[in-house]
Amino acid sequence: MSYYFDTKVSADFESVKKKVISELEKEGFGILSEIDVQATLKKKLDVDFKKYLILGACNAPFAHEALKTENKVGTMLPCNVILQELQSGHIEVSAVNPTASMQAIDNENLADIAKQIGEKLQRVIAAL
Repeated sequence: MSYYFDTKVSADFESVKKKVISELEKEGFGILSEIDVQATLKKKLDVDFKKYLILGACNAPFAHEALKTENKVGTMLPCNVILQELQSGHIEVSAVNPTASMQAIDNENLADIAKQIGEKLQRVIAAL
C-alpha cells in the first residue's frame, strides 16, 4: 500500500493550487496551514529549490471523530497535500494516504475514519 495518492497536472503552479484548494473544499476540507518549502529553504539555508508547497488540509467533522476515537492521533493531523513543480508547467500533486499512516495505530474505528478520508482525498486527486 502506498503512503500517498498522486497525479501530474500540466498547468501553472498557482492555478493548480487554486484547483486543489477548490477540490478539497468540495470534499469538506479547509486549509489549516500552508508551508512554502522553496521560500523556507531559501531563507534558512540560502538554497535554491523547486516550487514545493505543503497544504495542511483538515476535514473538521472527521478530525473531531478521530480525536474522540484516539486522543493522540493529532500527532498525525492534518492531512498533508503537496504540490511540487517538476518542471515549468508540470505540477505533481500528492496527498497522504491516511489508511497507510494510521496502520501504526491498532484501532478499528480509526481505521474506518481513515478509509473514508482516504476516499475523499482520492476523489480530490482524481478531479485534478
